[in-house]
Amino acid sequence: MQIKTGSLLRPLSKAVLCVALLSSLQGCIAVVAGAAVSGAVATADRRTLGAQTEDKSISVKAETTMGNITGDLGHVNVNSYNRKVLLTGEVRDEAMKRAVENHVRSISNVENVINELEIAGPSSYTSRSSDALITSKVKISLADKKTVSATSFKVVTERGNVYLMGLVTQREGNIAADVAKGVSGVMRVVKIFEYISEEDLRTMQPQQAQVQPQGNP
Repeated sequence: MQIKTGSLLRPLSKAVLCVALLSSLQGCIAVVAGAAVSGAVATADRRTLGAQTEDKSISVKAETTMGNITGDLGHVNVNSYNRKVLLTGEVRDEAMKRAVENHVRSISNVENVINELEIAGPSSYTSRSSDALITSKVKISLADKKTVSATSFKVVTERGNVYLMGLVTQREGNIAADVAKGVSGVMRVVKIFEYISEEDLRTMQPQQAQVQPQGNP
């Protein structure tokens, strides 16, 4: 009997995401971590281990130096996926927006920058808590889907706008976007995917969590 990793990971993913959702409902943003969970997620991730490591390094380098550019006049979130960097948040003016993007582009291994920064005052704590809650709800909804692997998506929410990142097929991307649109509080869904073919996906299956097909096993 063959046991598919996806059928094991889905309950684990949902449990982790439920904890994050409960934390958000209490008004705090929590990071749920653990060796077993981290190992499972890393195994299911479609990026190479090298890309995962570089994405973490890019985010840390950008975030630790961002204050030198924005000071207290901006609030910038940096999310890197497969060396593609998404910038969200608020900055004082167009000059600061360009400065932030140029700074991130100068970081080693960054291949592209998607600049979604808005010219506005820094968002409130209430707004950020609401965004964290939306992100958790989208992740839980994706974990409920039997036709996609929730661990293949990175979900970022800013001011009610949901950004979806990942190495996915067109089919998976469309399903995920439809799922996100159905979550309460979502204002807009933006797809920032790196598309792969269905053949590429089949090749990746032995290396990642397989999606359990609907119906009887």
